[in-house]
Amino acid sequence: MSSENDATGAAAADEVDDSSVWDVVVVGAGPAGASAAYAAAVAGRRVLLLEKAELPRYKTCGGGIIGPSRDSLPPGFELPLQDRVHAVTFSLGGRMARTRRSRRMLFGLINRPEFDAQLVQHAEKAGAVVRTGVAVSRVEQHGPGVPDRRTVAVVLARAGEGKEREERVLARAVVGADGSASRIGAHVGVKLDQVDLGLEWEIPVPETVAEDWAGRVLIDWGPLPGSYGWVFPKGRTLTVGVISARGEGAATKRYLEDFVARLGLAGFEPSVSSGHLTRCRSDDSPLSRGRVLVCGDAAGLLEPWTREGISFALRSGRLAGEWAVRIAEAHDAVDARRQALNYAFAIKAGLGVEMAVGRRMLTLFERRPGLLHAVLTGFRPAWTAFADITRGTATLAGLVRTRPLARRALDLLDGGRG
Repeated sequence: MSSENDATGAAAADEVDDSSVWDVVVVGAGPAGASAAYAAAVAGRRVLLLEKAELPRYKTCGGGIIGPSRDSLPPGFELPLQDRVHAVTFSLGGRMARTRRSRRMLFGLINRPEFDAQLVQHAEKAGAVVRTGVAVSRVEQHGPGVPDRRTVAVVLARAGEGKEREERVLARAVVGADGSASRIGAHVGVKLDQVDLGLEWEIPVPETVAEDWAGRVLIDWGPLPGSYGWVFPKGRTLTVGVISARGEGAATKRYLEDFVARLGLAGFEPSVSSGHLTRCRSDDSPLSRGRVLVCGDAAGLLEPWTREGISFALRSGRLAGEWAVRIAEAHDAVDARRQALNYAFAIKAGLGVEMAVGRRMLTLFERRPGLLHAVLTGFRPAWTAFADITRGTATLAGLVRTRPLARRALDLLDGGRG
């Protein structure tokens, strides 16, 4: 009788009311999470998108939308562009400034609050349900709070009556897109090998100053290894920032202050002063655990040299949403693991290759910033490659792979590193 009862209990454990279980739960409503939610909802699945903040919310970000970002947006998405960039001024520690121009737009500039909110709206229109103001404390794939092996419990911590109370949301698959300090990334075991500090000011300026910057950005190769600064014009506001390796906080702050002063902008009061850490994954870092995937900053996916993350977020988010649908459909752990491995393969074959080349570029930039500046400003094929990459007609990895001259040049410049 005991064996019969055990069998009955096991069968009951496998019979969960599907109406109480979401197909896909996405944690984090930034570009990666909104893209994942959109991709899963378009596939006709029941999708819940969770965000701890109220939308729209400010995010520290230059807001550059390059070609790969534009090409990864949902159909019908109208970019809320603040400016269209046709010129780039490069300088080396404020010296040797040179401006390169293009008749065609290189990339666009957006404010993240509007951009992110619009992405979430597209996910909602596709059928995703959005809940804001809820923080995820953890996910559970085993234990008493998980009804069967096809289900993940997402545990929400909500403030109520003076104390924290927990709520469980059940899902067949979970996508972690909760930023660089991701709780879902910690669950998956994401490993990082590069952490940088970005500091940024949003500076309102008079119209006469704004006109000087319209359609042009500045990129300044900085005084710290691997550091650089930028000015991105957005109407009557200039986004001015710098980035450098974590651990150089005081020096990075001085760089920003000196940079702003050198530009003649020190007399204008910033409306926002913010900072954030960017984190790049190590090559062997996992992208999944059981029925949980990670994407975007939560997975440590961004370009190591420029630390550009929006295109990586949009692209990895879309892939995560598509593969989460397959994981949700998996009826056993073996099939779920197979789909998760396929997701990892798709990420590594595309974004992973770009990151590998970006690491080589960062190593070169750290050692020889003057040479890189001279090549970009004085060697037309290098500028053409830069323009093609920002427009999305080429990738850095593709250029190195398909153009022998580019490959030989990189090998020579970085000492033959593979």
